[in-house]
Amino acid sequence: MKFKKLVSLVLIVIFLSVFSIAVFAQNFPTRDIRTIVPFSAGGGVDAIGRVIGKIAEESIPVNIYVENIAGALSGTGLYEVMKAAPDGYTLGIVSYAGLVSVPYQQLIEDYSLDKLKMICLITEESGGIVVKADSPWKDWEEFSAAAKKAPGKITVGVTGEGGALHIRLLKIEKATGIETKMIPYSGGAGELKEALLSGEIDAVVSGVSDFAELAMAGEVRGLIETGTQRNSNFPEIRTFVELGYDNLISGSFCIIATTAGTPDEVVKKLEKIYYDAHHSDEFRDWAKKTGVTPTWLGIDEVTDYAMRLQKEEFELLETIN
Repeated sequence: MKFKKLVSLVLIVIFLSVFSIAVFAQNFPTRDIRTIVPFSAGGGVDAIGRVIGKIAEESIPVNIYVENIAGALSGTGLYEVMKAAPDGYTLGIVSYAGLVSVPYQQLIEDYSLDKLKMICLITEESGGIVVKADSPWKDWEEFSAAAKKAPGKITVGVTGEGGALHIRLLKIEKATGIETKMIPYSGGAGELKEALLSGEIDAVVSGVSDFAELAMAGEVRGLIETGTQRNSNFPEIRTFVELGYDNLISGSFCIIATTAGTPDEVVKKLEKIYYDAHHSDEFRDWAKKTGVTPTWLGIDEVTDYAMRLQKEEFELLETIN
């Protein structure tokens, strides 16, 4: 008799739990959604997060706001997402650094991508080397020749030692035989812009969108890109592929994630919210102007993409280090 009562009680508890989760998911969202951008304001990831969030909130009754939490190559901000309540009200943007650099270097204890639920990939973009408009180097050949003539003299800024741009620079140096002086900046692309424009550094390795506005204004010039083809906004900039360096194809991306354990129904709602924003004319027009490539991978594909990329990059890092 007691056993039957215990079983009945357990079944009631299970039913109430399932029922409450269903009701919660059905009503989601009922309060503002926080999106953590794990870099300082002013960079490409920050811009992407703000623009798509603004468009996404038009379809829901709450606001989607951005909070910048920089540090540890994006690990500090993403760890906040990992620790958040699994309710879908805290999102984070995962880029190369959060996927590869932070876990590879073990920068934060208990940091694990298993603590995140990836919702969707929304953008990809190629990178490149950018200099000021009045730089003495007009193209990659002139830059490369100068770097070989004076090894370690040309200063090149990247966002964080051990991050995506640092790894990209190491790849370029190894493949082309140049040697530069790497200068890391922890504040993101905004700090890189200030350093380049002030003359503090000679060049930067960056994503296309980070410097697109300055390039269109004639303040900076791209020397080379790491995409498979030329960017339609900057058709004059050649790619490493054109020069025969097929192993220098690389770029950045943005993945929207939430805390692991968030109910599947809530995650699916978030996916739909961002799918609609991503496929809107407003987002596509903005992306075209800034050099970002809108790329969509949903729940069913994005985790496999991320894990495969992480494995490939870990293997590559072992060969470089």
